Amino acid sequence: MASPDISIDIRPEFMSFDLRNARYLSTDRPWLKLYGVRLPPVSPFSSLSSRPDPALIHQCLPDELLIEIFARMSPYTLGRAASVCRKWKYTARNPTLWRNACLKTWQRNGMEANYKMVQSLYDSSWRKMWVQRPRIQIDGLYVSRNTYIHTGITEWQFKKTVNVVCYYRYLRFFPSGKFLYKISPQKVKDVVKCMHLRASKGDSVFKGDYTLSEDGQIEMALLYPGHRYTLVRMRLRVRGTTLGANNRLDVLKILTTGVNGTELKNWKGNILELIEGWEENETHDPDVPAVSHSRGLTPFVFIPFEEVDTSVLNLPVEKMDYFVPG
Repeated sequence: MASPDISIDIRPEFMSFDLRNARYLSTDRPWLKLYGVRLPPVSPFSSLSSRPDPALIHQCLPDELLIEIFARMSPYTLGRAASVCRKWKYTARNPTLWRNACLKTWQRNGMEANYKMVQSLYDSSWRKMWVQRPRIQIDGLYVSRNTYIHTGITEWQFKKTVNVVCYYRYLRFFPSGKFLYKISPQKVKDVVKCMHLRASKGDSVFKGDYTLSEDGQIEMALLYPGHRYTLVRMRLRVRGTTLGANNRLDVLKILTTGVNGTELKNWKGNILELIEGWEENETHDPDVPAVSHSRGLTPFVFIPFEEVDTSVLNLPVEKMDYFVPG
């Protein structure tokens, strides 16, 4: 307990102590000078600020011309351009750029339906609609790499050999509701040359129809020509490794069935409309039974056209015997 005889001497200079004017001898704290000071906001475009932009390309390239260049880019290239600098990032967020991309991708829904959807579900943001709504990439190929073990035969004194067989499924989609399909052991850089609507019969590229639902499922159908027509039906699901990527297609089902030739002669519309109402295991040709395939169901990986020559899927089997799509 303190003694009552002890007195504390308080010097008069400490009575007028002010924190703003205090100087700390041990550590300098310059941020104390910023208390109560309003800083002007930084403009997102360097050309709008008071100081000139030091970058030469920004001095020679006005904002209007930069937007015109971005308008001619694909969405994939536009996303990469947004990572160059802050000015390009904010310029790439121009609503006009993403509106054109959305209307082109979902053109089958109609312009009026897309405008209503972006207002009701995506807060009138075309970029938010592009990122969050399930869609199919159209500026590249979806590739599924499949391998299986094939056992050879024993010859003379040699033991039985085991071979690793590798083949690919290729898909290319178009905004009109058409797609191209090809199965081949050839690499991506070789197949991309023939994946177009004018491919010859020797390229073995088949054309079909597809529909994409709002939950990300794709219904596809195509016809294999021949002595007996074979109908191939596929059900896929769109997903992405990151938000808005849509760079993977999970194979839910692949089914082959028969079609009556008389039905095809009188039909000139969409193949999906022809088989609408069919059961999954239904066939219209008794010589071609319905078969549900359980092999070759590796997920499809999206490869942009700019990366088909450098993709790891071009590696041979001896360098990559197994591939994990992720």
